[in-house]
Amino acid sequence: MKIENSKLIRRVCFFILFILSIPVLISAQDFKTVQDGIEYAELEREVDKLPVKMNLLRLDLTKVRLDVVHAMDAAIGLEKTSSIAARYGALAAINAGFFRIDRSIFEGDDVSNLQIDGKVLSESLSNRIALFIANSPTRTTVGINHLNLIGVLAVNKQPFDAPGINRERRENDLVVYTPEFHRTTLTDPKGIEIVVQNGKITGILDGRGSSKIPADGFVISASGKRREEVLAKAKIGAKASFMFTQVNFGNGLSDNPEGFAPSILNTEDIVSGVPLLVLNGKVKITWEQEKSSKAFVETRHPRTAVAKLKDGKFLMVTVDGRSEQSAGINLQNLAEILLELGASDAMNLDGGGSTTMFLNGKVVNKPSDKEGERRVGDAILVFPRKKN
Repeated sequence: MKIENSKLIRRVCFFILFILSIPVLISAQDFKTVQDGIEYAELEREVDKLPVKMNLLRLDLTKVRLDVVHAMDAAIGLEKTSSIAARYGALAAINAGFFRIDRSIFEGDDVSNLQIDGKVLSESLSNRIALFIANSPTRTTVGINHLNLIGVLAVNKQPFDAPGINRERRENDLVVYTPEFHRTTLTDPKGIEIVVQNGKITGILDGRGSSKIPADGFVISASGKRREEVLAKAKIGAKASFMFTQVNFGNGLSDNPEGFAPSILNTEDIVSGVPLLVLNGKVKITWEQEKSSKAFVETRHPRTAVAKLKDGKFLMVTVDGRSEQSAGINLQNLAEILLELGASDAMNLDGGGSTTMFLNGKVVNKPSDKEGERRVGDAILVFPRKKN
């Protein structure tokens, strides 16, 4: 009898120790309501024997709305996340997409998909994962999916394949510039520029650069071999059009009450990251498909991520790094933590020195740059939903 009791006690003790060894990530009461529809929490834990500090925003999308805003309200340029949020009067914000950073006049150009208020500002790269945002009067719906936008340009009824949009024109290149880009195309004179207004060609400027972009149209800019193609078809008064078609790769979506299927047609804003982290409640890191690198995935960095939660809420996450207080995190560990927090689908956004969370008028995380908060290309802002 004593032997049996001893065995039972050992088993109970083992079970208690096992339960205590399971990391308790964060409980419901750790989230504090800071605004109607916005809950905030700070999380500290050890990952591979190093400290990690996280900031979490849990959002009720029936009570708040989301908007993507580019720095300086253009397709290029840099601005701090806190500055963008303050200018718009946002309650909260995080940095968003990857962007060009090289001290050129094109600094701030998004690396992949960017759409704001239904207008495409940046083309796709390597079918990267994207966040789709659709705001209605009663709720905001989000989707996460791989996306490849294909630009379709027609001049005098002749199609031209895969032009770029609102970026630096390179050698043997074709780029379309819209009014969201800048006042002019910022190009050099080594090409041709076709000015289109109200669907018709109004100017053919060969050997000139930095053409003015009309508010009611766009400019087609071509160099090298692409210049010859365009010049052969362009005529004053001829019709010209430009649009994007969409190809999605993979499911990337969990079911939701409104049956939202992300597309450029039913979405206000789209911003890309890299890579997918969680799909339908399971870790799925698609770095190879999105042409990222193994080192980017496995190295500990500051991170910014978003997730759709199984209860219908939306999660914004920043992970501090490169300091004694927080060593950063790799994407496998980040994906696992997002699962523990209830993610059904999740994706990684720009991180490193860009990682910033803004809440109630101040930056609440610790950006890793020595100079403090970094200027970024764009941010996701959180606003109160207007009551009818």
